Amino acid sequence: MSSTHSSVTTKKKILWSVLTLVVLALVYWAWQASQSPTDKAAGPRMGRGFMQDAVPVSVAKVRQDVFVEQIKALGTVTAWRKAEVTSQVSGILERIHFEEGQSVQQGDLLAEIDARSYKAALLQAEGALQETRAQLTSAQLDLKRYQELRADDSIAQQTVEHQQATVNQLQGTLKVREAQRDAAKLNLDYSRITAPISGRLGLRALDVGNHVAAGNTVLVTLTQHQPIGIGFTITEQAIGSVQQAVSKGQPLKVLAWNRDETELLAEGVLDSMDNQVDAATGTLRLKARLANKDNLLFPQQFVNVSLQVAKHEQALLVPNDALQFGSQGRFVWRVLPDSTAQMVQVKVTQSDANYSVISADLSAGDSVVIEGVDRLKNGSKVEVIRADGSSEAPAVSADKPEQQPDSNRRSQQR
Repeated sequence: MSSTHSSVTTKKKILWSVLTLVVLALVYWAWQASQSPTDKAAGPRMGRGFMQDAVPVSVAKVRQDVFVEQIKALGTVTAWRKAEVTSQVSGILERIHFEEGQSVQQGDLLAEIDARSYKAALLQAEGALQETRAQLTSAQLDLKRYQELRADDSIAQQTVEHQQATVNQLQGTLKVREAQRDAAKLNLDYSRITAPISGRLGLRALDVGNHVAAGNTVLVTLTQHQPIGIGFTITEQAIGSVQQAVSKGQPLKVLAWNRDETELLAEGVLDSMDNQVDAATGTLRLKARLANKDNLLFPQQFVNVSLQVAKHEQALLVPNDALQFGSQGRFVWRVLPDSTAQMVQVKVTQSDANYSVISADLSAGDSVVIEGVDRLKNGSKVEVIRADGSSEAPAVSADKPEQQPDSNRRSQQR
């Protein structure tokens, strides 16, 4: 019985082993049938590029374009002119003739002070003046009569001289009365407060019925926005390039951008430079004048300033990502028509955040490697997996800064 049971057990084990091998064979056959011919040729975990020893790279085009050399700085917008509107006479504020935020012209009526006391003072001064004029006329007639009598030797010379002194005295009094009349008239004019400059009004500080003290009470602040100024600083290292550009006699263009440099707010020219460097910061203060036609700039606003100091025509530009450093200096990898890499030595003359102006054995339209340079050497086979089309932008003119890409804005602030 035991031998029979052992024989049955052995047969079952053999049967299960055969069934297992059959199942494995079927699974392998099904897997082989599901593979594509390309995958079979490539082999497990090996792609087409690895079989051909080609290095995958990203490239960009070398282009010939206008390159504007600029100095970038953080600037503060300042009113070109600013005035605090006050009254030159004291009194009760009777009328207000403006709206807050209104644009006004020089001489426009803004407010009126109660002028009744000043009108009365003017009448009093005019009355005193008229009285003095009458006295002077009478004294002059007496003097003329005395001079005629003296010619006939009818009166003493002393009487004539005394009358002459009286006339002179009244002439002096007449000038005093005229000055008093003019002062009273001026005070009456000052009761009408007018705009000292053209510009935009701020928020008023007083309402009708408030007492205004002469020269001490500010009614409203007036700022000139067209043109408007921007104050900014440059490092002392950049002074030489600015001075060189100024010496050519051409106005230097200044662009005002918003905080993230995505919108051009206004453009103008460099107006003036300070006469000394700040020893504490090593910077020089500059001031620009901008037309501000769209009123996008307000005093005390912070903006990014770009000062254009030079313009390079037909410059050879390459992306900064293409520049490499080696024992012999800077170089780039050029992709030849036969899909091989070639090392080209370059000399960088100008640069900004994205592009560099170079002199090298390169031409506009050449492809240079910007990604995948680690495995390259002269003659290496390459496979272009991405071409950066952003480097093929049209030429940029410095006369149209609103179309100027970030690649043409150079920063010299360090």
